Amino acid sequence: MKRKLRFGMIGGGRGAFIGAVHRIAALMDGKAELVAGSFSSVAARSYASGADLFLPSDRVYGSYREMVEAEAIQPANRRLDFVVIVTPNHEHFTPAKLFLESGFNVICDKPVTFNLAEARRLRTIVRRSGKVFVLTHNYTGTAMVKQARALVRSGKLGKIRKVVVEYPQGWLATKLESSGQKQAAWRTDPKRSGAAGSMGDIGTHAENLARYITDLRIKELCADLTAFVPGRQLDDDGNILLRFHGGAKGVLMASQICIGDESAFNIRVYGDKASLEWHQEYPGDLIVKYPDRPREIWRHGNAYLDPKAASFTRIPPGHPEGYLEAFGNIYSEAFRAITAEIEGKEQPQDLDIPTIDDGIDGMIFIETVVKSSKRGARWVRFPRG
Repeated sequence: MKRKLRFGMIGGGRGAFIGAVHRIAALMDGKAELVAGSFSSVAARSYASGADLFLPSDRVYGSYREMVEAEAIQPANRRLDFVVIVTPNHEHFTPAKLFLESGFNVICDKPVTFNLAEARRLRTIVRRSGKVFVLTHNYTGTAMVKQARALVRSGKLGKIRKVVVEYPQGWLATKLESSGQKQAAWRTDPKRSGAAGSMGDIGTHAENLARYITDLRIKELCADLTAFVPGRQLDDDGNILLRFHGGAKGVLMASQICIGDESAFNIRVYGDKASLEWHQEYPGDLIVKYPDRPREIWRHGNAYLDPKAASFTRIPPGHPEGYLEAFGNIYSEAFRAITAEIEGKEQPQDLDIPTIDDGIDGMIFIETVVKSSKRGARWVRFPRG
């Protein structure tokens, strides 16, 4: 490409959190520029948000429906190359459908849709459109997560026996949604969030990370979901036992009532030769443990890393690298895919990026967890996508 990619954003305006993160990630490598958007379901807020971002008024819209109609007829030198969807869950499917069917590539925040039925419909639309669809499971963009994946694939850990993945937060330990706090309000509302609360919001990250690092697929699970805060309609805490295909066992915990924890996402993978652990709050470190010698701390940016992990490292050793850089890596891979689509080329064979299929797995996870919990924490088989 001899120009920057042009993109628009749906959601992510004033009062939003994740929209700004996406904009930073998309702009990180200087390969894209934000040129249009519908930044809120409230038209006035969308216009104000567009002004905050210094966008021309004729490219800021009061709704995503207005946006797709106007952007679909832009001349080639102004046409969007992709759109980014950063709305609450219930507003993922329809804009994704409209933009894909109008010939635009799509990057969407997770979970992919409001429910599994929508996700399966969206997969059909993605395949029929021939366009790129990327899901931002951002933690898989972390260099040392890729190193963990490489170690498992190399056989260094041996046969995987156990996986423990935890995502404790404490920000919803009180009924914050009653204060009008926007992020709490939609995440605890079943009409906007979907069938799950904490399990949909952060539990899907935990399931995705475990699958990404180990390549293990869940065979069946037993889930216990709780809404500890009185009056809350969706779970704020969940504990799950996992059985994987191949015989490995696992434990997954996702909770937003763990007072004192900020974003203590971590995973431990135990094989019959060695084990590893990674902590999101210290993303540049990967701990590798053995039965007969001291544990090792592998650090990002060093020459001993796997080439894949090294290629996703942005900052020299000794400098902090984490959340934003991982998001930037997801966008960097998305840009490779989108550029190939625009130029009519085959997709790169080495793309390492979450897709609609990862979104399907995430929605199956949510629905299976909810089903198990509603049945009194019974074991439920995990269906294929």
